[in-house]
Amino acid sequence: MKILHIDSNHPVLQEDLTLFGCINHEDYTSSKTEIEAKIVNYDGIVIRSRFKIDKTFIDAASNLKFIARVGAGLESIDCEYATSKGIALIAAPEGNSNAVGEHALGMILSLFNNLKKADLEIRQGQWLREANRGLELEGKTIGLIGYGNMGKAFAKKLKGFDCTVLCYDLKENVGDENCTQVSLQELQQKTDVLSIHTPHNEQSFKMIDADFINGFKKPFYIINTARGTAIVTNDLVAALISKKIAGACLDVLEYEKLSFENLFENNQLPKAFEYLIQADNVLLSPHIAGWTIESKYKLAKTITQKIQQQFFIKEL
Repeated sequence: MKILHIDSNHPVLQEDLTLFGCINHEDYTSSKTEIEAKIVNYDGIVIRSRFKIDKTFIDAASNLKFIARVGAGLESIDCEYATSKGIALIAAPEGNSNAVGEHALGMILSLFNNLKKADLEIRQGQWLREANRGLELEGKTIGLIGYGNMGKAFAKKLKGFDCTVLCYDLKENVGDENCTQVSLQELQQKTDVLSIHTPHNEQSFKMIDADFINGFKKPFYIINTARGTAIVTNDLVAALISKKIAGACLDVLEYEKLSFENLFENNQLPKAFEYLIQADNVLLSPHIAGWTIESKYKLAKTITQKIQQQFFIKEL
């Protein structure tokens, strides 16, 4: 089986595939058109998010048996069309779910305790204790939108904080010992901290808008470690200004490119983003919630294990 790697990943990925007898080729620089011209020669392709795998690409890949994305989501792939061509789709949400859970927890604890603000003030010679009095998670209600791998990992982290964890999910009966599944209405009534854990799809696209935000009974904090397109940034900023949203932890932004490697298509900063980077009650990180040393290995290992299970018998 010949496999083309168009993004770099942990070496264990190619090492494992070689043990299966695969032939691995790398091409991290060619354009989409150039790769389309030779993809007919390959049985599998391993990607992250360099470009979209669309119908044109899939049509060119007439011998492709699988597309493996070393990440959680498959939104860069025309999944329906690929499946119709008999191509297996492989992703690895299990590989970085723990990292995402830890990052979400770290962000809200940092925001609640003013760690970024206090650190910057001390560096400027200010020792402001009362102005940095924090909040505790204990006794708060944490509402999760989406309860898959990422939501479950975050709920597990919250178990020791003596807070109430609720989730809303389109699938039924996903609650467990760490989280109680409720209706969206109940979640909006009770939530103090909202955390987004949805994949990118039609239901989640721009889901968090003004109407959604105003449906909450009380002011709340929001965490987004999922996809930036889940939140309408202009509406988020309006809610921060009105104090309907008390603070935001954003690892992802609406303005990211598909590859997640760059933020803006040009040098013009949207007004909403200018507000976010100035706000003391907003914590930002560059789409790194699932981007740890450990998750790089676990993502690659998860991909090879799934390829092994589907195409090979040999045990590692």
